[in-house]
Amino acid sequence: PTRFENLILSKSGKWTPIGWTVAPEPDGIHFIAVGRDLTEDKAREALLAEARDALRQSQKMEAVGQLTGGIAHDFNNLLAGISGSLELLQRRLHEGRLSGVERYIDAAQGASQRAAALTQRLLAFSRRQTLDPKPVAVNRLIGGMEDLIRRTVGPDIEVEVVGAAGLWTTRVDPSQLENALLNLCINARDAMAPNPGRLTIETANKWLDDRGAKERDLTPGQYVSLCVTDTGSGIPADIVDKIFDPFFTTKPIGQGTGLGLSMIHGFVRQSGGQVRVYSEPDKGTTMCLYLPRYTGELDAADPLDPVLAGHSGHGETVLLIDDEPTVRMLAAEVLGDAGYTVIEAIDGPSGLQVLNSGARIDLLVTDVGLPGGLNGRQVADAARVQRPDLKVLFITGYAENAAVGNGLLDAGMAVLTKPFVMTDLINKVGELIDS
Repeated sequence: PTRFENLILSKSGKWTPIGWTVAPEPDGIHFIAVGRDLTEDKAREALLAEARDALRQSQKMEAVGQLTGGIAHDFNNLLAGISGSLELLQRRLHEGRLSGVERYIDAAQGASQRAAALTQRLLAFSRRQTLDPKPVAVNRLIGGMEDLIRRTVGPDIEVEVVGAAGLWTTRVDPSQLENALLNLCINARDAMAPNPGRLTIETANKWLDDRGAKERDLTPGQYVSLCVTDTGSGIPADIVDKIFDPFFTTKPIGQGTGLGLSMIHGFVRQSGGQVRVYSEPDKGTTMCLYLPRYTGELDAADPLDPVLAGHSGHGETVLLIDDEPTVRMLAAEVLGDAGYTVIEAIDGPSGLQVLNSGARIDLLVTDVGLPGGLNGRQVADAARVQRPDLKVLFITGYAENAAVGNGLLDAGMAVLTKPFVMTDLINKVGELIDS
C-alpha cells in the first residue's frame, strides 16, 4: 500500500489534514483508498514539539545558570586579586615606599592572565574562539613540549613519544593544539594516580576511506592522528558518552571544571577534525585527535617559535580604532614608544573616514565590537575596497565569530584577544607590517 497526506477543504471552510492509504485490488485495475482525519494526531505532534522545545530551553538555562555561577565566582576572585594589588601599589607609591612593589605588579598580571586563560577555555568549549591556524609539524610541536609534559606528569609516570616518520603537516592553531595535548596528558596522569604508569604520545598518518571516516564522524580523506594513551583504570562504559559534555567531571569538587575535554572537542571540531576515545576497563584509555592533512608548505619561520620582543617601527602609520578609552590610550602609547605614528579613532564611521581620506595607513588595528553601526570587520572590508592590500589586526575581547570569518582570517589579517601583553601587540604589529 501507498501512504500520503494532503489537506481537504471541509464544509466549515477549514483545511483538514487527511492521511491516505491506497492499495490495489487483485484485478490490477481498481484501487481501494482509505482516508483518516489527522487533526488530533497533528495537535498531539505540535504539543510534543512544544514540550521538546521547552525541555531544550530548560536545559540551556540550567547550563547558563551553572556557567554564570561558576564563572562569576572565579572572576570575582581574580578581580579581587587585581584590584587589591593595584590598591596596595597605589598606596605604596603615594607613601614613597617603592621597595617590593614588584610583587603587587606580578600578582595583578598573574591574575589577569588566569582570567584570560579562563575566557579562552570557555570560548573553546562553545566552539566560538577565533583560531589562528598555521601549518604545523606535529612531531616538532610535541618535541618542543616534551620536557614540559614530563615535568607536569611527574617522575612516577613514564612518558614515551612515538612520532611517525614522514608525518604529514596539518593546519591548526598551534597554541590551541599545545593546550589540547597538555590537557590530555594531565587527564592521563590523573587517571593513573596514585599509581605509577606509562603515558604514550603517538602520531600517525591516517587515510580514511568511507567506512573509516563514517566510524569517526569525518569526511573521507587524509588526516594526522595524535593519540595519548594511559595505563589507568579506563573509562566506565556508562559515562564514556558524557566525557565531552560541558561541566561533566569525575574529579573531586575543586579539582576539575569539566571544561577541559569540552574545550579540546570544540577546538578540534572547529579545525575540521574529530576526537575519538578508546577505553578498556582496568587497561587504560586512548584519546585520539584526527586533524586534516595540509598539503601546502610549512612556513619558513616555525609558527611555534616565539617572536622576540622588541619589534620597533620606523615611522609607519597605524590607524587604531577602539571605543574603550583606556585600551586605546595604552595601545597608542606603547605603539608610539615603539616608533610608529598612531592615528586614533573611537568608532567604525570615524575610522572609515580616515581610511577614505587618502592618508597613508600601513596597518589598521581595530577592535571588532565597535559602536556607530560598523564593526571592525565591516570597516576592514570597506577599506579594502579602496586599499586591497591593507593589513589588518583585529583586537577583540570576545569571539565575534561571524565578524572575523567563522574563526578563519583572510590573507593579511591577524587577531589578538584581550587581555593581551603589550609586547604581544608590538610583535603582532611588527609581524604584519614586515610581512
